[in-house]
Amino acid sequence: MQLDLNLLIALDALLEEESVGGAAARLHLSAPAMSRTLGRIRRALGDPVLVRAGRTMVPTPRAVALRAEVRALVRRAQALLAPEGEPDLSTLDRTFTVQANDAVVASIGGPLLAAAHAAAPHVTLRMRAETPADTADLREGRVDLEIGVIGEPAPEIRREFLLADRIMGVVRADHPLASGRMTPARFAAGLHLVTSRRGRLSGPIDTALAELGLTRRVLAAAPTYATSLLLLPGTDLIGSIAGRLCRPAVAALGLVTFPLPLELPALEISQAWHPRYDADGAHRWLRGLVAQVFSDLA
Repeated sequence: MQLDLNLLIALDALLEEESVGGAAARLHLSAPAMSRTLGRIRRALGDPVLVRAGRTMVPTPRAVALRAEVRALVRRAQALLAPEGEPDLSTLDRTFTVQANDAVVASIGGPLLAAAHAAAPHVTLRMRAETPADTADLREGRVDLEIGVIGEPAPEIRREFLLADRIMGVVRADHPLASGRMTPARFAAGLHLVTSRRGRLSGPIDTALAELGLTRRVLAAAPTYATSLLLLPGTDLIGSIAGRLCRPAVAALGLVTFPLPLELPALEISQAWHPRYDADGAHRWLRGLVAQVFSDLA
């Protein structure tokens, strides 16, 4: 027999009202339509369900026995199909995988973890490093949220702008470039260290220099910003970093930054997620928390 869940809703109304007319009004149906539905319920259960007793109708023993279970099933179905409310953060027990480069983690990781733990003490944030190549991890659910310079994601991926940053030069405090007027030629003349998770030896800086007829000598490439910054003290290397994101690490290592004398595109930091999480209350909370932490950097 084919299951019709509408019969369950109708049965709940009939048992609550003990009246075909009352059940019809409750479900916004006509009395004849409810009478036909009652007939279908009787055939399905093999029981009269409601029987005439004078001018009223009374439930059969089988109907009385079913009343509580039917009501519970209907309420449960209504709860499942209702829009999700805001999560109870005090009891939320969930692990979120967040993919970001080390500059993002070093910059906002501490404030984000502190804020998340204060609001939702049972939530765990698994920070995952960027991969050398773009992946389908967001689409396939291995990553809940990606933070960084998001290129052209898959068409369905959602993206929210968080912060505009700029590329800055960075050197040890007593480096020759730490003082004096900076020019493109002076900048290009030094030995350079680039940061690239893919191991690339050139990028936007080289494009901008080429437009001025200049080239630079890249001595090495490092896979992360942290590695790059740790290589600079005690050397003549010139690094390039995201100015706002790397500010805490630069200060901790006693390095100094300077604006590059070049026209470079801004670094647009965003967060990205799969639309399966659009209506997920806990995921919405995490995205809001990330946006708030980034707004404090502005």
